[in-house]
Amino acid sequence: MSQTNPVDYIQRTKEQYARLGYDDYRWAEKKESPPWTPIRKPISESNVALVASGGAYTKGQIAFHWEDDTGIRLIPSTEPASDVRVTHFAYDLEPAREDPNIVFPTDRLNELVAEKTIGSLATNSVACMGGIYSSRRAEEELAPLILKSISNMPGEPVDLVLLVPV
Repeated sequence: MSQTNPVDYIQRTKEQYARLGYDDYRWAEKKESPPWTPIRKPISESNVALVASGGAYTKGQIAFHWEDDTGIRLIPSTEPASDVRVTHFAYDLEPAREDPNIVFPTDRLNELVAEKTIGSLATNSVACMGGIYSSRRAEEELAPLILKSISNMPGEPVDLVLLVPV
C-alpha cells in the first residue's frame, strides 16, 4: 500500500475561496484547545448524533441562505439520504446532490447501527451552513443552537457527536 500525504484542508480551502473571489477571508483561530473528554462507554453502545455543515435540508424546510446563515435544520435520522437536499456556496454541489451521503451520511450511519458498530442514532440529525464568515456569529448564534438541539434531543441522551464539516 502506498503512503499518501495528508490533505492541507486550510490551504485547499483558501485556494477555493480565492477562486470564488474571497481573497481576504480571515480564519478564526482558537488559541486554547478544548478540554479532552474521554468516551464513557463503548461506541457500540453509544447514541450518536450527526452534525453536518454541508447545508442539508429536507422537503418542507427552507433552504439555507448562501452565507452567514446561522440557523439549523433538524432532519430525522431515519430520513434516507436520497430525500436530503443540499445548498451551499463553497463547494461543488453536483456530487453531493447525486449522493447526499457525501456531506450528510445518514445512510452510512444507519448501516453502522445495523452492523452494531454504533449503538444508535439520535432521533434527529443537525444540519447547518458551514459558510459563516463572522466567527462571533458562529460562536454566539450557531454553536448554542447546535448544543441546545443535541441537549434537548428526544429519546436517549446523546453520547457522541459526529461532526461532518465541508
